[in-house]
Amino acid sequence: MSQLSVQHLLGIKYLTKNDIELIFQTADHFKEVINRPIKKVPSLRDITIANLFFENSTRTKLSFELAEKRLSADIINFSASQSSVKKGETLIDTVNNILSMKVDIVVMRHPSVGAGVFLSQHVDAKIINAGDGTHEHPTQALLDSYSIREKLGTVKGKKVVIIGDILHSRVALSNIFALKLQGAEVKVCGPTTLIPKHIKSLGVEVETNLKKALEWCDVANVLRVQHERMDVSYFPSTREYTQLFGINKELLDSLEKKIVIMHPGPINRGVEITSDVADADQSIILNQVENGVAIRMSVIYLLAQQIKH
Repeated sequence: MSQLSVQHLLGIKYLTKNDIELIFQTADHFKEVINRPIKKVPSLRDITIANLFFENSTRTKLSFELAEKRLSADIINFSASQSSVKKGETLIDTVNNILSMKVDIVVMRHPSVGAGVFLSQHVDAKIINAGDGTHEHPTQALLDSYSIREKLGTVKGKKVVIIGDILHSRVALSNIFALKLQGAEVKVCGPTTLIPKHIKSLGVEVETNLKKALEWCDVANVLRVQHERMDVSYFPSTREYTQLFGINKELLDSLEKKIVIMHPGPINRGVEITSDVADADQSIILNQVENGVAIRMSVIYLLAQQIKH
């Protein structure tokens, strides 16, 4: 049985190419499981998983919960927005309380960059980063790459453009690491105010013209504008953003080839992408959601293999 080279899933930057391949092969197996009439396997019957969400997240949280249930794990859900964190309890206190309940794996989303790394150094449980601030969101990047592999056969050599709010996006950073590791070519496209200054040091090119970016790529991964992370305005108006960086059917039909459209959700329909594009046959947005469960089952299963009971 192959094993991951890491003890936790804290970010894509800690993984090797072999780790990603192993996660994908395991996900292939689980994808077959979740399409059976009986969708559960007893793999993790003796494992307890705590989902700690210090930031609201509906889709990621549901996807992790479903993955955990499909593996027959015991689950503790902890939503920090309604809890004693509001009363000033520290991250370590919260986690120690949860670990005293004998938890094996912690899935955590936190607004602070590096929260998962900090936790992994202080508690004796496997940590899965479900998003830390504007830093990384590794399972999203894995499911995105997995969806490209499923649609196009491989990620290697493919041209992927990430469009939109790169500056505030942990999805963009994790995707860049994952795609580059697998040998894809990556560009980013968006308003210059939403492109990080040092992005080129990651081996990524910047394209500010949307049509040129789409003509170049095989896959367009469209991100939403994260208004909730902006304390100032990065562009004049939503209307202007849509005119310059919004993708509509007319624009797609004007391209000489058919490109694959992706979106990590939630979609602002009519802003970065129109409904007829989101629902088009070249969009794999719903495949991404299904693949998210298989990828998260795979990561949880592989980390659980390292736990000695």
